[in-house]
Amino acid sequence: MSTKDFIEKDFYKVLGVPKDATEAEIKKAYRKLAREFHPDANKGNVKAEERFKEISEANDVLGDPKKRKEYDEARALFGNGGFRPGPGAGGGSFNFDLGDLFGGQGGAGGSFGGGLGDVFGGLFNRGGGAGTRTQPRRGQDIESEVTLSFTEAVDGATVPLRMSSQAACKACSGTGDKNGTPRVCPTCVGTGQVARGSGGGFSLTDPCPDCKGRGLIAENPCDVCKGSGRAKSSRTMQVRIPAGVSDGQRIRLRGKGAPGERGGPAGDLYVVVHVDQHPVFGRKGDNLTVTVPVTFSEAALGADIRVPTLGGPPVTLKLPPGTPNGRTMRARGKGAVRKDGTRGDLLVTIEVSVPKDLSGKARDALEAYREATAGEDPRAELFQAAKGA
Repeated sequence: MSTKDFIEKDFYKVLGVPKDATEAEIKKAYRKLAREFHPDANKGNVKAEERFKEISEANDVLGDPKKRKEYDEARALFGNGGFRPGPGAGGGSFNFDLGDLFGGQGGAGGSFGGGLGDVFGGLFNRGGGAGTRTQPRRGQDIESEVTLSFTEAVDGATVPLRMSSQAACKACSGTGDKNGTPRVCPTCVGTGQVARGSGGGFSLTDPCPDCKGRGLIAENPCDVCKGSGRAKSSRTMQVRIPAGVSDGQRIRLRGKGAPGERGGPAGDLYVVVHVDQHPVFGRKGDNLTVTVPVTFSEAALGADIRVPTLGGPPVTLKLPPGTPNGRTMRARGKGAVRKDGTRGDLLVTIEVSVPKDLSGKARDALEAYREATAGEDPRAELFQAAKGA
């Protein structure tokens, strides 16, 4: 939905409710109309389908308290297609492109930050920004690293992480003042912002240089945080690393970062995972890999061979007669855990083992085999292909 539609459409009229309707009344009106115009109940009725879309669009805005507040503020300012800026902006009314003002963002599908009242209060010079309230501040994101064993990475693990971040100063309870009684900044009147004129009746807001955007000034600055209200804090968290992570993967844990200020949300925690190598198993995506040595007779005549698995009992694979060196076989469901909870496969590569020492009996048997296969040349096709190329 465009910003223009967001402001010009009368969603209260679409749902048939008054502007002071309660949340319960809006929900009741939406459900009644949705049942009446639902596409399943009006198959092939294009008008009913369009009406259902309008109803859903209206409920998406009015059913969300935050979006409804932004919508009401926008309608109050721009409901008649023009904006009357007041004495500070030169008087009169003028029309403008809302898409230019918002840069194509906001509207019913998103959020205008702290609300349209905050946006316009800073954009148009109405009293120097004294009416703008200080906004909550989101906490910082934190990045940490963890090293897992190969098995932990495959199966998942809960690991302790010790992290350092900025949090409310414990010495002054986050006030920045030794006595815990900071005063309101006289420059920004507690808003944390000051207006910066840019000509033409417009102004932009910057963080207040005197209070650094806090809105408060400490008369007796705290010795620990120097009046900022924030100090370095260390904590240990038990973090769950999901199964199937790979070496070098960066995991985002929402809300596990530094605490916010003035009721703002915490930041996120990013964990970079390092995985130790395994002496037997390797990994290829969701599959595990292993190389299994077999004897010449097992490869030539066929055999049932036992293959180890990661953290589970061995599996038995049937080796067909004439298995070549390097062939890869598959043990299904014995690999790494996928995101949906299922497991990949174990890819088994066959490696024909050549004995270093032979007994007399074994040597005689191989000599007899060489004589029996003297007429065969396994490299004949190779030379033919090279000659024809």
